Amino acid sequence: MMEGTDDEPLGRPSFQQHSAEFSRVVQYWLDKSTVHIVPRWCGFGFLLCLFFLRVYLVQGYFIVAYGLGIYLLNNFIAFLSPLEDPSDQPGLPTTESEGKEYRPFTRRLPEFKFWLACARGTATSIVMTFFSVFDVPVFW
Repeated sequence: MMEGTDDEPLGRPSFQQHSAEFSRVVQYWLDKSTVHIVPRWCGFGFLLCLFFLRVYLVQGYFIVAYGLGIYLLNNFIAFLSPLEDPSDQPGLPTTESEGKEYRPFTRRLPEFKFWLACARGTATSIVMTFFSVFDVPVFW
C-alpha cells in the first residue's frame, strides 16, 4: 500500500474531523460557563421568552409548548429529588455514630446538567416551531 491513499484527499478534513472539532469547541465553552450561574440562567430565560413569543405570534405549536412544559417540569423534579431514596434507610439513627455522620444533600440531577437539559430542550422547541409538521391542531 502506498502512503496517502485514504478515501479522503490530503489536506481536506472529513466530516468526522469537523464534528470532533465542533464538539471540542462546544465543550470548551460549556466548561468555561460552569462558574457563571446567573448569566447561564438569564440566557435560558431569554430562550424561554423567545420561544413563548414565537408561539404567541404564530398562534400555534401548542403541543410543542405542552411537551416543553412537561419536559421542564420533569427536569425540575429530578433537580429537587435526592440521589438516594430516603425510604430505603431507617428514619432515625439507631447508633450514636450514625447520628454524627454528616451526609450532604446530593441531587439526582446537578444544577449544570439541569440548566443544560432545559436550554437544549428550549432550543429544540424553538427549532420545532419553524416546521409546520409540529403544528398539530389543538381543540379545546
